[in-house]
Amino acid sequence: MDHTLISPLTAPLYALSGLLVGALVGMTGIGGGSLMTPLLVFVFGFDPKVAVGTDLLFAAITKSKGVWVHHGGHGSVEWRIVVLLASGSIPSALAVLYLLEHIQVERSLITAVIGIASVLTGAAMFYYDHLQRQNAVIRESKPDWIGSWRVPVTVATGAGVGVLVTLSSVGAGAIGTIALLFLYPRLATVRIVGTDLAHAVPLTALAGLGYWHMGNVNFALLAALLVGSLPGIYIGSHLSARVSDKVLRPILASLLLGIGLKFALA
Repeated sequence: MDHTLISPLTAPLYALSGLLVGALVGMTGIGGGSLMTPLLVFVFGFDPKVAVGTDLLFAAITKSKGVWVHHGGHGSVEWRIVVLLASGSIPSALAVLYLLEHIQVERSLITAVIGIASVLTGAAMFYYDHLQRQNAVIRESKPDWIGSWRVPVTVATGAGVGVLVTLSSVGAGAIGTIALLFLYPRLATVRIVGTDLAHAVPLTALAGLGYWHMGNVNFALLAALLVGSLPGIYIGSHLSARVSDKVLRPILASLLLGIGLKFALA
């Protein structure tokens, strides 16, 4: 476990980062949380493994409330799809954790994967609105294109997301949502988001616990991030009615693309 204490002078900055990311999550719904790991590595200089491990547990905790709202409040979680995704992502996450523990992984590989995941997340956010409109048309008229391939492709998608998220902690939201929009075009968007959240929580929790086992979670940092994020999500959810996500999402997507390219090419 990373027992490094954070300075009383820097703790408010970490809490402010949690507030910012939480507000973005509240306003955009997807993608905002992808900023946390790049922020911890690029701005605050944390070791990539510690940044990833801490952010994985941060994501698991902050996303849990969203699952409760979607399942208990809206009944908008497709648990059959969650099981299919998890049947791919959980084994792949365990395999990555095993390799990380038993093979010396270069810092540059982790930062490169963070960069790739950030670029994919940014691209997914740019495409999100278009895909939503396309799926609305499909729900009304067009035939379903994927047919009998849906189950194995869903499992394979889960496996890919499991690898990406375990190595980078980026992509559980935006990339997972876009994948589900492609695979289940007739499913209402609220059910897509609820299902993706329900899959992300056990995946990030498992991966985060794996990093904890390897000593790559800073709990002082995690506490500071949570202190800021909880009011941030509340503020962001109320601001979302005033700030259009159609304006904010492209800005955030561009930022993620720029950050991702810097990491990937570093």
